[in-house]
Amino acid sequence: MLQVNELEELRRQIDSIDEAILDLLNRRASLALRIGEIKRSSGSPVFVPGREKRIFDRLESISKGPFPKEAIKYVFREIISACVAVQRQITVAYLGPEATFTHQAGVEYFGLSARFIPVKFVEGIFEVVDRGHVDYGVVPFENSTEGVVNRTLDAFMEFDQVRIVGEVYLRVSHHLLTKSGDTLGVEKIYSHPHAIAQCRKWLASVMPEAKVVYVSSTAEAAKMAAEDDKAAAIASDMAATLYGLKVAVRNIEDQRDNYTRFLIVGKSESEPTGDDKTSILFSISDEVGALKNILSCFSDRGINLTKIESRPSKKKPWDYIFYIDFNGHLSEDRVKEAVDCLRKRCVFVKILGSYPAFKS
Repeated sequence: MLQVNELEELRRQIDSIDEAILDLLNRRASLALRIGEIKRSSGSPVFVPGREKRIFDRLESISKGPFPKEAIKYVFREIISACVAVQRQITVAYLGPEATFTHQAGVEYFGLSARFIPVKFVEGIFEVVDRGHVDYGVVPFENSTEGVVNRTLDAFMEFDQVRIVGEVYLRVSHHLLTKSGDTLGVEKIYSHPHAIAQCRKWLASVMPEAKVVYVSSTAEAAKMAAEDDKAAAIASDMAATLYGLKVAVRNIEDQRDNYTRFLIVGKSESEPTGDDKTSILFSISDEVGALKNILSCFSDRGINLTKIESRPSKKKPWDYIFYIDFNGHLSEDRVKEAVDCLRKRCVFVKILGSYPAFKS
């Protein structure tokens, strides 16, 4: 009986705390409204990725527990998302339809209070961002198994006003989905080419007789499988829920540590946070030691390159554009010096942006 009474008392205390939290959330939203008014009068953007990152980092550093430190980001992401929506709901284009991994990455970055708009092609996301039809876009950039998404890299060459303002890494788990929840009678399997490539070994060893059909997205695959008793889809839990499918086999990806890096694109500049990345495109003259001379612009200043990728320029045969990521922000003196060095030694340089590095 004493334990029952104690339980009731503890629940009353939790109810009281929940009411206090709600009151504080409303007070926070009121302050956000005032901030929104100031931002509108000054023409400042409503959403500031660098500011959000500093909030997460500060709260994680001061937390004494027992609330899980890894949960702080997710709780406050939704609080910030809701408070931004109180000022003005931001619009985010993503590679649709609903329930794709790009959609999930957008929710991971912006929270559920943003308005998400599906677009069929990567180039279309760049187009609507470039024209100002949406505030931001989410595009897949590289997968830990399959490498760079070339269409995204090509789009950066085409759209001059679109910049990288953030990034998010999403662990990608592929499931085999069917209407019945089992694999009996499955004759064909729908999915996006990248998802199929990431599950190639499993498909060959477990379901070699099934016909593999490429479609535009994993969500589209789920939608098609929901209309066909003899079909399955390789897609996510989110797609299963949305299209009324059941998981027949979980985690069929060949590499369990399967991550995709998504880039957040917009037209604003991201302020420095102290933990930033910068991305640049450049091309070089066709001569001995040209690339080495370019890379020395960074090594001589102690700047760490985190990625380098080449891509045909499509202007003439064997002419290449290089994409690089490196640690640092364009506001830093050593980064400015490196970029100046790059401009002197390159045929072409395009700065794609400095932005907060993703922290899981």
